[in-house]
This record gives sequence, C-alpha cells and structure tokens, in this order.
Amino acid sequence: MARTRSSSSRFRYCNPSYYLKRPKRLALLFIAFVCISFVFWDRQTLVREHEIICHTLVENHCVLPLFNEIRSYMQMEISKLKGELADLHNSLYLQLEELKNVEGKVVKKTQNDVPADPIAIQRREKVKEAMLHAWNSYEKYAWGQDELQPQSKSGVNSFGGLGATLIDSLDTLYIMGLDEQFQKAREWIANSLDFNKNYEASVFETTIRVVGGLLSAYDLSQDKVFLDKARDIADRLLPAWDTPTGIPYNVINLAQGRPHNPGWTGGESILADSATEQLEFIALSQRTGDPKYQQKVENVITQLNNIFPEDGLLPIYIDPHRGSTSYSPITFGAMGDSFYEYLLKVWIQGNKTSAVRRYREMWEKSMKGLQSLIRRTTPSSFTYICEKNGDSLTDKMDELACFAPGMIALGSSGYGPNESQKFLSLAEELAWTCYNFYQSTPTKLAGENYFFHPGQDMSVGTSWNILRPETLESLFYLWRLTGNKTYQEWGWNIFQAFEKNSRIESGYVGLKDVNSGVKDNMMQSFFLAETLKYLYLLFSPPSLISLDEWVFNTEAHPIRIVPRHDGVDFENTGEKQKPNLKLRGRKEGRSRD
Repeated sequence: MARTRSSSSRFRYCNPSYYLKRPKRLALLFIAFVCISFVFWDRQTLVREHEIICHTLVENHCVLPLFNEIRSYMQMEISKLKGELADLHNSLYLQLEELKNVEGKVVKKTQNDVPADPIAIQRREKVKEAMLHAWNSYEKYAWGQDELQPQSKSGVNSFGGLGATLIDSLDTLYIMGLDEQFQKAREWIANSLDFNKNYEASVFETTIRVVGGLLSAYDLSQDKVFLDKARDIADRLLPAWDTPTGIPYNVINLAQGRPHNPGWTGGESILADSATEQLEFIALSQRTGDPKYQQKVENVITQLNNIFPEDGLLPIYIDPHRGSTSYSPITFGAMGDSFYEYLLKVWIQGNKTSAVRRYREMWEKSMKGLQSLIRRTTPSSFTYICEKNGDSLTDKMDELACFAPGMIALGSSGYGPNESQKFLSLAEELAWTCYNFYQSTPTKLAGENYFFHPGQDMSVGTSWNILRPETLESLFYLWRLTGNKTYQEWGWNIFQAFEKNSRIESGYVGLKDVNSGVKDNMMQSFFLAETLKYLYLLFSPPSLISLDEWVFNTEAHPIRIVPRHDGVDFENTGEKQKPNLKLRGRKEGRSRD
C-alpha cells in the first residue's frame, strides 16, 4: 500500500491540474521552458554559422593556410612558454639559494657566485660528454691528422696535415676544463706540428681554423708556444696579399709561398675568403708588436671601402688586380657571409674606439642592404634573407646564413633605442626560421639550404647536414643578449637531434640526407670548434667567455678584446702608428665560402 502511494505521488507533477491549482509553480515552469528553448535555439544557430564558415573556407582553399598559420603560432608560443617555465624554475631555485643560512647568517650571493640553473648544468655536462666522445674518437683513430672519418675509423688530411681538428679543439678543451686533453694537444703542437708542407692551402680556412685556433689558445692559456706557431703559419700565408691591390689570392703553397686563385673562380678572389682574416691578423700584430699583419688585412678593407655601394652589399667575386667587382651573386650565405660578420667584429675587437669606427659605418650600410633582401613566407610568415643577382632576387637561404641572426643581435646595441629594438626583433624572427630549418625535417636536422615558394613556406634544397654550427651560434648570442631561455630550449632540441642521428660508436658523422637519415663518413673539425662549444656556452653562465671581454672569430675561436688607439685611417693606411700591445689580462668541405 505504501509503495502505491509513493508511486502515484511521483506522477502528480505530470498532471496539468496540479499546476492549475498552483499558479506560482506554473509560472516557474513556463520560465524554465523559455530558457531551455532559448539555449537550444542559440546552439543550433552557432552550429549553422560554423558550418557556413567552414564551407566558405573550403570553397576558397583557406583551411590549410589558416591551419598552418595557427600551428606555427602555437609552436612558437609553446617554445616561449617552455623558456618562461625554465626562467621561473631558475628564479625560484636562486631565491632558495639566497635564503640558505651559512653559520647562522643569511648570505646574499653576487651574480658571479650564484649557481647556474640546475637544468642547464645537466645539459652542459651532456654536451661536455659529447665533446669527450668526439675528442677520444679523434685521438684513437686520427691523432695528428686533420679530420676523423668515423665510419671507417681512419684519419684524413683535408687541410694538408696541419692537425686541423686538434688545433680547432684547443680552446673548446680549455673552456670545458678538459686539462689533460688540452695538455696532450699542446705537446703535439710543440713537438710535432710542422707547417712546411707542399700543400695548396686555403688562406681563409687556414686563417680561421689554424691561426685563429692558436691565437685563442694563447689568449686563454698565455702559453707562448701557441703564439710562436701562429706567427709561423701567418708568415707562410702573407705572400697571398702580394697583389697589385693588396686583395689576396685565396690559395697558397705553404712550403713554396706561391699564391693563386682557384681555377673555378676564373682567376678572381672570393669576397668572404679575402676579407675574413682581419680579426686574426690584427690580433697577431697586437700580440707580437709587428704591424705587418694588421697592415696587410686592413688594406683589403680600404680597397673594398673605395668601391663600397650605398647599400653595403658586395658581389662575391673581386678582381685582385683591379680591385673591381664582377657580375656575381650577392649573398649572406656561402662566399659572402663572413665579410659582413668581420666588419662588425673588428669594431668590437677594437673595443669600439674611434680607430675602428669605419668598420661599424660599413657594417651599418650593409645592414640597410640586408633589410632590402628580407622577405616572409606564406602562409606561416617565416622571415628569410634572399640572394640577389643583378636586379633579380632568389628565394633561397643557406643554413650558413643562419649566423646572421646572432650577428644582427650582437650589433643591435650600437644603434639608438628604436633602431636597436627593430634589429633585435629581426634577429629573433630570423632565428625562428633557422630553428624551423631543423624542425621541418624528419630527422630534426637542417639541410644545407632552403627554398621558399608561395603558400608552401620552406622546402629543403641540398639535403645534407655536415654538423654545421650557425643556427646554434645565433641561439647562443640571442640567449646571452636577451636572457630568454627559449633559445636554450631550441638549442637543446637540436643537440638531441645530433645525438640521435649523428652519434656513432667512433665519433659523430653528418647526414647525406636529412630526410632519410643516411649517414656520411666525416666528423668536421668545426663540430668540435664551433657546434659543441656554442652548445656548451649556451648552458653556461654568461661570465664564461664574457662578450664584454672576448670576440669570436668565424670559427668560434674567442679572441680577447684589446682597445685600439693606433690612429688607423682608411684614407691613408701608410701612416698608422704601431698597434697598442697591452692586453686586458688573460684572456672545401666547409666554408663560409
């Protein structure tokens, strides 16, 4: 009986007479009905509008570009969030460290005393272990030779048997605190290195790797054996500058002193090869007191300044007899790149004094020209640097040109506030493109160059990867100059791709194809000199090789900054005074050609 009453009481709410006798409840029921109807109608309207928008996008082929643009934006935002998260983690860690009690007192640490981000410490140690793996493999299978062929476990003398990898690695070993390895390399240089080779050497490659590597080791260690060897090889290169204009030939026989240009250039000199010796030879004059090295290389800039156009962009071929340029490409990639880099860095090397003011002026002209080559892709708006030939532009960018974001960021501080921010923003945009050179391939390693087509963003052109450092170089500078740890995250991703695809039991190799991952048989010397060094410094405190005290040559060899007061005059280089010698303390596989 109780069950029947309970059941009938439940159904009374469905009886209309129940509400007729209760007007207030009828009103509430009506209001509820209206609200539910409104919500349902609004939802249906939204669905119909959504269908109309989607149909319109499909009809106009807008879905994929819109999706790609959203995806690109989200990738960038995620990367930034990772960097911000790392910043927050480090900030909290440092605050905890500052609050630690030492002998009952709270000690506030100075910037130099503050321990590094623990994540960065772990990553730095991983890079150091990679350097040890590369170095130990070289020592085991190719000691004293120029480069290691890891697959065949043999050495090859790509640079005439000058011990290129060994010399290129000296400062990396020193910076990483690998003292035992550094001392063993030093003994080989002192006792076994001989430059009297019947070998046709690239003046450019020998300068940036060998002269630069030895000078950097000297500035770091103050061991005179490195300076003596640097002077020995530089003296063997000097006859290359004995031309009617002083613009050097690019090849010289080290034993016989006979210079010439490669046959494939038609007898002309290459811009990057001819104007990327200034840092090393100026430093050599400063450290030896002999002005001849500085005079040779600064005369080249004098000659180029005489023909320097208003946009600051020079073609890649120059006649060493007449000092004129020929109809040839203009590029911040192969054969052009490091000329522009050294205009900025000689200004920094001279501590930005009036003696090096003209270098900065020439560089700023070149940056005006660079801006005229900037384009953006569709649909994702990646910023890139075109190449130019005559009046026509080619939508192509070399991975070698990925040094440019770092260079632009480094030089941005020399402008006023507005211009400085504009150039720094450009550097960050270009770095994002270069990072995506890596992210766009199956192996997450970049190809040698990229082409850009409307509506397709970027596609790999030449698809090999030979362990190049340029993108990591720019990430290093951007992290140092902005403090944004996003650049550390990007660098770590690239390092992991190298570890996954290039590391083998006997060293590191490049890839013949970044799409398939097929490996080559060469561990380039610059992998130890540049790639691993920039990675190590990317995860090190800024006080390690401070940019206020050191400038990196194009092979990543740090050279100590020395203020110049030698009264250099581009209009009359014959009246230069002797260089100031006081130091501020201790301090054709590849080329950017």
